[in-house]
Amino acid sequence: MEITFTLDLIAKIALIIAAGIGAQWIGWRLQWPAIVLLSIAGLLLGPVSGLVFAAPILDPDNDFSDILRPAIGLAVALILFEGGLGLRFADLKDAGSAVRRLVFVGAPLGWALNTAAAYYIAGLSLPLSALFGGLMVVTGPTVIMPLLRQARLTGRPAAVLKWEGIVNDPVGAIFAVIVYEFIVLSQQGIPGMQGVLWLLGASVLAALFGMVAGFVLVIGFRKGWVPEFLKSPLILAVVLVAYVGADTLAHETGLVAVTAMGLTMANIRFAAIDEMRRFKESIATLLVSSLFVVLTAGLAFDDILLLDWRIAIYVTAMLFVIRPLIIFTSTIGTKLSFQEKLLIGWIAPRGIVAVAVAGYFAKELGGEAQILAPLAFAMVFATVLAHGFTIGPLSRLLGLAKSGPQGVLLVGANSWTRELARTLMEMEVPVVLADTNWRRLRKARLDGVTVFHGEVLSEMAEHKLDHSPVDWLLCASENDAYNALVCVEFAPELGRHRVLQTSAQESEEADENSIAFTARGRTLVRRGRTAQNLIQDYWKGWRFRKTELSENYSFQDLQASLPEGADIIAEKKAGGELVFFDPSKSTNVAPGSTVVSFVPSQD
Repeated sequence: MEITFTLDLIAKIALIIAAGIGAQWIGWRLQWPAIVLLSIAGLLLGPVSGLVFAAPILDPDNDFSDILRPAIGLAVALILFEGGLGLRFADLKDAGSAVRRLVFVGAPLGWALNTAAAYYIAGLSLPLSALFGGLMVVTGPTVIMPLLRQARLTGRPAAVLKWEGIVNDPVGAIFAVIVYEFIVLSQQGIPGMQGVLWLLGASVLAALFGMVAGFVLVIGFRKGWVPEFLKSPLILAVVLVAYVGADTLAHETGLVAVTAMGLTMANIRFAAIDEMRRFKESIATLLVSSLFVVLTAGLAFDDILLLDWRIAIYVTAMLFVIRPLIIFTSTIGTKLSFQEKLLIGWIAPRGIVAVAVAGYFAKELGGEAQILAPLAFAMVFATVLAHGFTIGPLSRLLGLAKSGPQGVLLVGANSWTRELARTLMEMEVPVVLADTNWRRLRKARLDGVTVFHGEVLSEMAEHKLDHSPVDWLLCASENDAYNALVCVEFAPELGRHRVLQTSAQESEEADENSIAFTARGRTLVRRGRTAQNLIQDYWKGWRFRKTELSENYSFQDLQASLPEGADIIAEKKAGGELVFFDPSKSTNVAPGSTVVSFVPSQD
């Protein structure tokens, strides 16, 4: 007996969004690549549920019929715009010669080698090989960044992989879009050189259209023609208009227009650019997650059966031959060591953008192009699984991973933070003490503490301050508003539960005139312990104490032994994990942990 399981259209849309964001959250929680969980969710809702029930729970082609392709097109346009918005030419200059080589030499070389592999090994036609080869230049920043945090790579290889992913994301998409436009023109009967000239003219026209749209938006923002609450929605609307407008002027050039628009806005300075990036990143995450579920659910078993032994050889060659060859060739003469080149040559996970764009092109071109979607899934699965589960062991084997406990960034150099930094270093906790005043940093530097002289919110800090060992942020300057600003800036990267600042007022009662808790970090130590208050206590003779707990000396025993008014600051667990105490919650501290407290003088 066949079991039916039906949902109306609104319920299916809600299910797609819930499955996409749920997979992202589970991936973050378990430290697994989210793309694998998204694929599993799509397969369960699509072809797998079709085997269990009379019809699949989610059948995108039938459920959304005529609106599916336009919806995917608009989603891909927003994804490519967000990718362009993340590419600043100044980043290329500051990212070092290795990244510039990977962009200007590695990307074209990769396109050529990827195309050759798809043509000679996978058996694709030359146009489709060139299109897919362009997409495989994209290394997926949405996948790279979690892997880097998970492996805790040292500065140089982490920076190269990070910037390669960010920069090559739009570059590879542009390569694929150019080939796609050429294929479309060929299908329309526009021959040879005439097609090339038409493609160049249409692409230039679309790029100019996108650049003008982006420039006009920035001018409007600078002159105050747009209120703050309308800036992000307006950008969203203009991206869609630019995509449709360019497509109307020259068919299928909308993707070029939105990418050019993102690049233009990324490279013109205006005050709201960071807020725009966060908004577009949120929209892109929602769209990418939902789109990935839809594309996976739309796979039929016939599509999966297109993957034969030639595809297996192709994927193997891409992992073990093509990628290392690109890296070792394009980085000749750079300062990268052999171990760094070996690691970078292995790590190249393809991401959601490659699958989304491949799925869009497959639906638009049809016929032989149907293999693009399952082939993209094969590459994504192979690279994410292979690289996701080997980056940690390989980086440690090559001596390129940071080992030890979680690290701390202390902002605001004073007597209290200098002593805290020294205490944490004695516990083998990595610490960076940052301040704009070199005189305040000098004593810490003489004590062996790693220091950063400069503004942590500046663009310079993005490139000069190594964030890879930083898991916690503690702001203890005497300016509470500045502390709050730094915490808000770092919260998206570290998580709000890992950014802390000293109390704003000396009273433990809530102050309605202080900065709202939504616009600040968690309270360090407890309410009423301001930075000035802590510094004064230090000069009165208070000092930090390290206490190791055991079966015979519990956390309750420690609390009972502390002098009145003492502060419990942090705990380093037996496994190396660092936790800063939250005064609003009870904490269960296990034996083997080392607890840091700030106690009055015993004299």
